[in-house]
Amino acid sequence: MNHVLSTHLFANHRLTTTMLSKIQQTGIPAVEVFCARQHLDHTNKAQVTELGHWFRDSELKLHSLHAPMYNDEIWGRSGPQSVITITETVKGQRLKMVDQIKRAIEIAETIPFKYLIQHIGVGGEEYDLRKFDAAFSALEELSLFSRQRGVEILLENIPNELASAERLLQFVDMTHIGLNFVFDTGHAHMMEGVPEAFNLMKDRIRSTHIHDNNGKQDQHLFPFLSEGGTIDWKSTMNLLRSREKQFPLLLELKEQPQFPNPLDSVKEIFDRLEQQEAEP
Repeated sequence: MNHVLSTHLFANHRLTTTMLSKIQQTGIPAVEVFCARQHLDHTNKAQVTELGHWFRDSELKLHSLHAPMYNDEIWGRSGPQSVITITETVKGQRLKMVDQIKRAIEIAETIPFKYLIQHIGVGGEEYDLRKFDAAFSALEELSLFSRQRGVEILLENIPNELASAERLLQFVDMTHIGLNFVFDTGHAHMMEGVPEAFNLMKDRIRSTHIHDNNGKQDQHLFPFLSEGGTIDWKSTMNLLRSREKQFPLLLELKEQPQFPNPLDSVKEIFDRLEQQEAEP
């Protein structure tokens, strides 16, 4: 399968051309860039322009961009006003958040990419039909804006009552919005379980987020290498292989001090994932 690495692994550090060069040197052909202000600031034209020049001369491709989740540089810890969510039911506030996501989509004018990864709600958010309506209104506007720039929005299954695999299917059926999905193994493991979530989502999966956890916390552990991960990777790879032409294997890991050379670990994980599938 094709391999992609999310820069979520380095999200606490500024995204630089040096960092991208190191990823390219490992032989990984494409990346998903995580849009966080301390990493890639979607409002910083100088940073976007610098990265754009680098990508134009590079063999490394930008596969996708993860939409911003916060407008601060500390993962939303500055307060609830820092959260960017398309389920905001107050129209005036939601439009401001939609504008933030649009600024991220505009990066495609400088660095072309195929997919924007978008959440419906935040972790643990409860189901409310009004929030579905708010998300639909936001996504109608964002979809038109993104298509004009050659970008397709993918909805991600996340651990809340609005964006489980079942709820995502309900959302697209209710709204007829026609969006496809990114399948997150770690989030599925915390919710329905990987097999059930995959089978619900499989026809619309266009990308993946591969990471492990203990089934309770969204830890973004290194498959095989981190302690505490409980996903059955042989079974999971068999599922992913059944639709391998639809999507790549995309690792979305969290930086951990026990892996001081994370790109070496990334190569090992990709190798072991492929070997798991190859076993009889």
